[in-house]
Amino acid sequence: MFSLKMDLPKDRPIVDVKTTSNRGFTPEEVAENCVRKIISVSDNVDPVLRDQARAYAKDIERVVAYYMKEAINSDRTSVYNAIMDAGHPKLAELIRRL
Repeated sequence: MFSLKMDLPKDRPIVDVKTTSNRGFTPEEVAENCVRKIISVSDNVDPVLRDQARAYAKDIERVVAYYMKEAINSDRTSVYNAIMDAGHPKLAELIRRL
């Protein structure tokens, strides 16, 4: 028989739900969510350390967003080339302009 025991935090939510209306999430929004999961800063820590950690988290957000945009552009190039190779240059051009 399989048994699993988990200690869940009682002082903060373990589930976070975010939605958008008629669009997907921007790289900046995804980066913010990503960093929130990676870096946690307590409100009870020394104010100097807290401010430094929050500034670091903002820097990491910018880096993650930048590389997400690079990945999106790279994927778009791959899709463009695949559609061109399939013989649909007009559709490929529309994809490239997105």
